[in-house]
Amino acid sequence: MRTAVRCLSILLILAVSSAVHACPPSERAALLAFRAALQEPYLGIFNSWTGDDCCNRWYGISCDSVTHRVADINLRGESEDPIFERAHRTGFMTGHISPAICKLTRLSGVVIADWKGITGEIPRCITSLPFLRILDLIGNRLSGDLPADIGRLRRLTVLNVADNLISGSIPASLASLPNLMHLDLRNNKISGPLPQNFGNMRMLSRALLSRNQISGSLPGSISKIYRLADLDLSMNQLTGPIPDWIGRMAVLATLNLDGNKLSGSIPASILVSSISDLNLSRNYLTGNVPDVFGPRSYFTVLDLSYNNLKGAIPKSVSQASYIGHMDLSHNHLCGPIPSGAPFDHLEAASFVFNDCLCGKPLKAC
Repeated sequence: MRTAVRCLSILLILAVSSAVHACPPSERAALLAFRAALQEPYLGIFNSWTGDDCCNRWYGISCDSVTHRVADINLRGESEDPIFERAHRTGFMTGHISPAICKLTRLSGVVIADWKGITGEIPRCITSLPFLRILDLIGNRLSGDLPADIGRLRRLTVLNVADNLISGSIPASLASLPNLMHLDLRNNKISGPLPQNFGNMRMLSRALLSRNQISGSLPGSISKIYRLADLDLSMNQLTGPIPDWIGRMAVLATLNLDGNKLSGSIPASILVSSISDLNLSRNYLTGNVPDVFGPRSYFTVLDLSYNNLKGAIPKSVSQASYIGHMDLSHNHLCGPIPSGAPFDHLEAASFVFNDCLCGKPLKAC
């Protein structure tokens, strides 16, 4: 009798302990509602979402070890996980992101990426998640605007909605994200100007906004982002001149402004700056290429093609410490191509379709 009572007591203790360490029933219900809005027919990633404890081996779900609240949703449609290797394919998922996700109020990371078929809008309520640090929704078919009050996510460090169908303008509140380090809005349908207070995001190191319909000029506030290393605004509709301050940014290494409607001359400052990957092609730039190259000029890529530049190729280019690839084609340059590095390793394609350039690798002068 005592043995039976003891066994029953142990079972009760184990049951209570298991219940204490399981995720709250309300969060399990929220996850199941989130799952119900999605259809994933090939991999079966939701097959593990069974049982009462969503913290125990539910695929893509991580919980806080102390509170047992759901902390992360990490669902990627392209992965080296064995599920993908066995299926010999990437993921495909349809449906939409249910607002039920907002009931998981301790979420720190939301990654629902590269599923190709998820549609609908980003739930407006996502901005009510006070602990959210990562929001990665790249590679779906999400539409609608970015939430107007996205600036409420004060802890956000990564915002990635690239390769979707997001439209509308960039909310002014975006600049209220004091901890944002990585911003990726590439390949959407975003229009309108950059917010004038864009530079308030002082922790930003990467701003990738290419292949949209962003218009207007570059806000001067960008010059205040002292950590910015990578700025890509290519394939947009930016107008006005390239500001001189952009060449004085301390750590800016990549500047892609190709495929816009920028005009005016090339600021001398960007040719003697920390920028090593510079692409200004396919704009309306005029004037001479500044003759200011020197030991601080180090370029893995220097692309000034498809503009309206005139005059001679500056002889100071030979004083650059390194130029890996240079493209001056499709301009109105004239005169002899200088000899020596870097010109001795460049092909004719770097100089064609100018008014009267001559010399190696083109025809002799």
